[in-house]
Amino acid sequence: MATTVPATSSIPSSKRMPQKPAELKVYISGEFHAQADAKISVFDHGLLYGDGVFEGIRIYAGKVFRLDQHLERLWNSARAIWLEIPMTREAMASAVRDTVAINNLRDGYIRLVVTRGAGTLGLDPTRTSNPQVIIIADKIAMYPEEHYRNGLEVVTASTVRTSPAALSPRIKSLNYLNNIMAKIEGLKAGCVEALMLNHKGEVAECTGDNIFVIHRGVLLTPPTDAGILEGVTREAVIELARASGREVRETALTRHDLYIADECF
Repeated sequence: MATTVPATSSIPSSKRMPQKPAELKVYISGEFHAQADAKISVFDHGLLYGDGVFEGIRIYAGKVFRLDQHLERLWNSARAIWLEIPMTREAMASAVRDTVAINNLRDGYIRLVVTRGAGTLGLDPTRTSNPQVIIIADKIAMYPEEHYRNGLEVVTASTVRTSPAALSPRIKSLNYLNNIMAKIEGLKAGCVEALMLNHKGEVAECTGDNIFVIHRGVLLTPPTDAGILEGVTREAVIELARASGREVRETALTRHDLYIADECF
């Protein structure tokens, strides 16, 4: 005989078992996997050599922020390292939105990764196959909440931003050790962020952020030839500032310019 279950539980709320959060679903090359089962080959050159590209994309109010611009940069990065992405840009956009939807995210972060694929224990990218497309969508907390209210201190790292003559900063590659070393310096100094200079001693960027200052009402930020990533959010800030009537200058900055700035972000 069938049993009817009441729609509203009679168990007091204080006695109910807490509900487990839904398990994260990760997209890997056309399929969704539970977080614990999301795996790729240990022979993938993305793991062995940092050979691959990625995008970090924000989700605001259920919308993916500037997805077209992020995919444009992803394809450009891949083309620069002779990596063929194994799907169309339209299919990638759909996969990103599906990953956000299946994880029921309103605000969060997307990590979109394309690896070189599994290969031999050598550098030769022509001896790899089956590039992997990985899409992770989850919540993210960049800094402690009090820093957003009160500001934060940064330290200038001795680790110099990789020279554009060695590797184009326009390639958003899987090898972030340069930034990680600067991040470690910041953490050891008691700061959650660090400022990186370029090979000429000019201000470049922070470990994972572009940097802006305001001086005498003018918004200043390093130019793209300073060895910085051409940030999608950076571009949005510049567009919004100019649309509001504020003067914006992309110009070489020194630490002195930061010391005397009225504001910095």
